[in-house]
Amino acid sequence: MARPTPSPAAPASAPSSWPMAMAVLELLKPITWFPPMWAFACGVVASGASLTQAWPTALLGIVLAGPVVCGMSQAVNDWFDRHVDAVNEPQRPIPSGRLPGRAGLWVAIGWTALSIGGGWLLGPWGFAGTLLGVALAWAYSAPPLRLKRDGWTGNAACALSYETLPWITAAAVLSGGAPDARLALVALLYGVGAHGIMTLNDFKSIEGDRRFGILSLPVRLGADRAALLACVVMALPQMGVAVLLLVWDAPWHGMVIGVSLLVQLVCMRRLLGDPRGLAPWYNGTGVSLYVLGMMVSAAALRGLP
Repeated sequence: MARPTPSPAAPASAPSSWPMAMAVLELLKPITWFPPMWAFACGVVASGASLTQAWPTALLGIVLAGPVVCGMSQAVNDWFDRHVDAVNEPQRPIPSGRLPGRAGLWVAIGWTALSIGGGWLLGPWGFAGTLLGVALAWAYSAPPLRLKRDGWTGNAACALSYETLPWITAAAVLSGGAPDARLALVALLYGVGAHGIMTLNDFKSIEGDRRFGILSLPVRLGADRAALLACVVMALPQMGVAVLLLVWDAPWHGMVIGVSLLVQLVCMRRLLGDPRGLAPWYNGTGVSLYVLGMMVSAAALRGLP
């Protein structure tokens, strides 16, 4: 009986690009996109512009602030922090090998170019704001400045670029000129308060930061003192915003900010009992109230004469 003729071997299929695409998306950290997108939206609301006509510009700015510029900053940070992440978060795309070689660096460079191009589409104010955001992102993570080595300057650069910069940029883009001084002051206060939020985010990486000489505030001050400082830094600017809104004849908005702050103080008291363990919990409670207050303040600014 004749043996069946073996069928020719099927050609090997090309490896799927899906794992690489998912690794790039993880590198860009979508969970971090919300704060600058929300801040840009606050600037849109506070500007007083009509969204019926300006919605394409507003949408472009929100996308630019989040997936593009913020995503770029995360890629830059992961590349220059790959040795730290090997200790703190070894499952991240670069230290785990899912983005091999210099792939992470090329993503950071590509997203930087995309950020600058997107900023150009938003006109002079949007382009200037984007260039400043890109410069802060690289200065934060990359040598020789590497601002993140110091918890004071690094958190300041990060907080201002996440909150104050997109808020002011949005207002300038939508109004076609320099924003109102009251709007800029409120945006600055929320940026200062965000310094405390950035300090809470540093609690998850104390071991790796200490090993590689990154003087985050939890490393520099210890967990208890850093948490107390973060709470004070978050609370005082909100108190200032509430008072300003009362002075500017927006009493109901100011009262909402004040009540929100009181609830946050209750949450802060619990946080201080176990800052390392409860920092993620506070990010979901107290920080949520903080960012909701930003939109309340934006609505108040929109209604000011």
